[in-house]
Amino acid sequence: MNDPRRPAIRRPRAQERIDAIDTSPAAVAAALEKLRADADAKAAAARAEHKDALAKAQAEHDEALARVQAERDEYLAALQRERAEFTNFRQRTARERDQERGLAGVDLITKVLALADDFDRAIDSRPDALADSPWADGIAAIDRKLRGLLESEGVRAVDAAPGTAFDPREHEAIASVAGTGQPEGTIVEEVRRGYRLRDRVIRPALVAVAQGGDEAPAARPN
Repeated sequence: MNDPRRPAIRRPRAQERIDAIDTSPAAVAAALEKLRADADAKAAAARAEHKDALAKAQAEHDEALARVQAERDEYLAALQRERAEFTNFRQRTARERDQERGLAGVDLITKVLALADDFDRAIDSRPDALADSPWADGIAAIDRKLRGLLESEGVRAVDAAPGTAFDPREHEAIASVAGTGQPEGTIVEEVRRGYRLRDRVIRPALVAVAQGGDEAPAARPN
């Protein structure tokens, strides 16, 4: 029994705190569980933060990669356009150069064709007395060489043989002949040869064409 006359011994504050701690097994287990839970929570938070950081880094990487790929595609498309434009320019220039080279000599070729016409008339009107003449054969040989030279330059005669249908793009009608028995517009005679230089007609053929509306002369009975 305490003696009220004896002064109470005051315990140190540290001792009071120690005495206040519940050291029962249940309390210790609860404290350990709380520590474990706190540690797990911190670890989960750290993992979540790390995961968010990785996701952010991946997103930034993907964005940068997409930007680089877009720039690459843009540069590639620009390069392809430039290459296509250069190819078209080179082809167009080549075509124009060929056309200029081919058409630049049209005037000269036209003059040569006039000379070829003279050869044609000379050969067609050759007298029978010169049928076997070496001189006449030499003229014909010169004509053949001239034709070969023109063909080597891309000059071709326009088809205007009798019976051919008249084509205003290649033929020029200078006469209309009735009573031929041929359909209207059919070429009856080629008066002067026409020529084309590659795909361009440089001189139409002068022709006589059949006139419609007239019947051919009836055949006499035998």
